[in-house]
Amino acid sequence: MTTGAREHYLGRFAAHRARLAGASLPWLQRLRDAAIERFAGLGLPTTREEDWKYTNLSALERRLFDVVADGAQFSGFRNDVAERELARHALDDTHRLVFVDGRYAPGLSHVASLPRGAEIGSLAELVATRPEVAAELLDTDPEAEANGLAALNAAFWTDGAYIDLAPGVAIDAPVHLLFVATRMDLASFPRIVVRTGAGAEATVIEHYAGSDDAVYLTDAVTRIDAGAGARVTHVKVQQESRRGFHIAGIHTLQAADSRFASHSFAFGGQLARNDIATRLEAEGCNAKLAGLYVGSGRQHHDHHTCIDHARPRGTSRELYKGVLDDASRAVFNGRVIVRPGAQRTDAQQSNHNLLLSDGAEVNTKPQLEIWADDVQCAHGATVGQLDADRLHYLRARGLDAATARGLLIHAFAADVLRDITHAGLRARLSTLLPGQLPEDMGELECELLPTS
Repeated sequence: MTTGAREHYLGRFAAHRARLAGASLPWLQRLRDAAIERFAGLGLPTTREEDWKYTNLSALERRLFDVVADGAQFSGFRNDVAERELARHALDDTHRLVFVDGRYAPGLSHVASLPRGAEIGSLAELVATRPEVAAELLDTDPEAEANGLAALNAAFWTDGAYIDLAPGVAIDAPVHLLFVATRMDLASFPRIVVRTGAGAEATVIEHYAGSDDAVYLTDAVTRIDAGAGARVTHVKVQQESRRGFHIAGIHTLQAADSRFASHSFAFGGQLARNDIATRLEAEGCNAKLAGLYVGSGRQHHDHHTCIDHARPRGTSRELYKGVLDDASRAVFNGRVIVRPGAQRTDAQQSNHNLLLSDGAEVNTKPQLEIWADDVQCAHGATVGQLDADRLHYLRARGLDAATARGLLIHAFAADVLRDITHAGLRARLSTLLPGQLPEDMGELECELLPTS
C-alpha cells in the first residue's frame, strides 16, 4: 500500500473520530481505535498475499476517497438520483430500508407491521437510543477484520442496518436493504448485523446500486448470528456503477441445527470482491452457498468463500457459476474445512464458468481441508465455452444466433436463480443476464434444449 493512501485514511480518521456514530461511548471508541490501529499495521491487501493473488487493488491505492462522518458535513444526498435508483430497484412485498451514500434515508424506507419480538432499523439510530443493545450486536469477531479493508469498515462505519429476532419469531416478508451511491469520490462503510434467536426465521436481501458511471468505494461488512434451529436466507445483489469499487465481507456463525442459505449475485463495479464465510459451530447445521457473477468489458469479480465444519453431522452444498465476456476477469476460491472430530460431515462444492470471448479469464480454486475420516466430501471446477452442438441444434429449430446464445446462457444460470423464492427479484435477476430472451421463451426452454 502506498504511504499516501495509508496516511490519507489515518488522517481522515483522526479528523472524523469525534463525529462518528457513538463517539461518546467509550466501548465503541475503543473498538474503532483498535480497528484503525489494525488498518495501520495491515494496510490494503496486496497481490503478495495468497488470498489476494489475482486481485490487484492498486487502483484503490491511487484514488483516495473522501469520508463523511455525519450529516453536518453532508447536508443531504442527491434526491433525484436516489429516487430514480429506488424506482429502479424497489421490490414489492418487502420491508425496505434505504441507505443513500451510507446514511439511512427514512423518507425512502418502508417497514410494515412486524411481529412482536422482531426489530429492524438503522444501526446508527440504535447506537444513539439503545447503546446497550448495540454493544451486544457489535461484539467483534476477529475473522471479520482479517484484512485492512474490513478493519477500515470497523473504524469508519457511520450507519447500516440491524435485524434482531427473538426466539421463535418469523418475518414472513423479506427485509430489503437497499444501499444507493450517488456521489463521486466518496467512500461508504455500511455495517449490517443480523441476530436470530432459536427457531427464528428471516430472509434478508442486501442490495447495492450506484448511479450512472460514478466512481466511489463501498466497503461493507455483514455479520449474521443464526441461533439454534434458526433459518436464515441471505441474498446479496451487487449492482454498483460500472466504475464503482465494491469490497464486502459476510460472516455467519451457526448454532445447532440451524440452516443458512447464501445467494450472491454480482453484476456491477469495475472491481468487486466478496468474502463469504460461515462456521458450523454445533452439530446438525446445514449451509448452502450459491452464487452467480457476470462480467463484461474489463470488470473484475472476486469471490472467496469458506465453509467451516467445526462440529459433527454438518451438511453443506456450494454452487457458484460465472459468465464472462470481453476482457473481464473472475476469481473463485472456495474453501471447505472439516475440523478434527467433525465426523459425518457431508460437503459438496462446485464452480462452473462460461467464457463468452477469447479475452475473458477466470482463476478458480476449490479447496478441501479434511481433518476427520468419517466424511463425504467432493469438489470440482469447470471452465468452458458455449456448446457449438447445442447452438446448432437451436439454430436448426428456427432461432436466430442471438436468441440461441441467450437461451443457453440463461439455461446455464437457471439452477442458481431458481432458488430465489421472491418472484419479482428472480425475474429482475434474470433480466441482468447477457442475451435477452423473448417474453415467451421461458416456456419453450425445456422443449428446445436437447436432453443429452
